[in-house]
Amino acid sequence: MTRTRRRRLLLVTCLLVGLSGACALMLTAFKQDMLYFHEPSAIAAGNVPINTRFRVGGLVATGSVERPGNGLSVHFAISDCHATVPVRYRGTLPDLFREGQGVIAYGKLDGRGAFVADRILAKHDSTYMSPDTARALNAGTSDACMPANMQASR
Repeated sequence: MTRTRRRRLLLVTCLLVGLSGACALMLTAFKQDMLYFHEPSAIAAGNVPINTRFRVGGLVATGSVERPGNGLSVHFAISDCHATVPVRYRGTLPDLFREGQGVIAYGKLDGRGAFVADRILAKHDSTYMSPDTARALNAGTSDACMPANMQASR
């Protein structure tokens, strides 16, 4: 092998190693920033790991909003018509937050089965619901727990 070929081979090898390292770092960063979405049914079934950050979406259950004390703490439940998950949140809620409203909460599941949220989003559109809930409504199987203004039109 000539000296020039050896240098090219070394250069190509170094480039491949560098590219592989960059890809590995990029995939690691994506994995750390990935936030899974789960529904209350999956949480109630025990299919969600504890102390892992994820999102949960559904409707704020009617009669579940409690504000203990005078602080920013709020306790409520998110439902998807099949299961309900208690949520604890400390902070300012969005203006559109109310019972029967579709919300998405970011946070972790604690050891007692309650979701501890650090961020709450309320959709501006009153027809928001999770994809599985929308499919169930369109199939006509579970609109009994939905507010009247959110029930599927048939």
